[in-house]
Amino acid sequence: MPVNMSAAKSARPLPEPELSADVQVLGIMNILKKRLQRKRRKRHVRKKVSGTSQRPRLTVFRSHKNIYAQIIDDIAGCTLVATSSVEKPVRGKLGDGGGNAAAAKIVGSELAAKAVKAGIKKVIFDRNGYTFHGRVRELADAARK
Repeated sequence: MPVNMSAAKSARPLPEPELSADVQVLGIMNILKKRLQRKRRKRHVRKKVSGTSQRPRLTVFRSHKNIYAQIIDDIAGCTLVATSSVEKPVRGKLGDGGGNAAAAKIVGSELAAKAVKAGIKKVIFDRNGYTFHGRVRELADAARK
């Protein structure tokens, strides 16, 4: 923190420089641009991917802190099975947090167990506009096993 040395008796700190409005707007615009690009990719995928009662759709949503997955029958418009890193049984297995690849593996295996219990053996994977890498890939691989 810079110090004002012009005053001999007291050294007062100078005020912190604030971010200009242009820099703040650019940061917000970059975030909005990323969200719009993901939504565009999601629309392209959803044109081709649709779940039925025989083969429902497994969709993934990832936030910074958690990961969510659900199996959906699009014709009936209902969620058949859902799990996330927020649920108590999954949270008990997690050590450090719900937003990493280890959490995605646990969520994927829990979802697969629930799906088998519900009588679901085959699904269509919907990556929901995210790249098939990292947490999304770990969840898909764990659900396959």
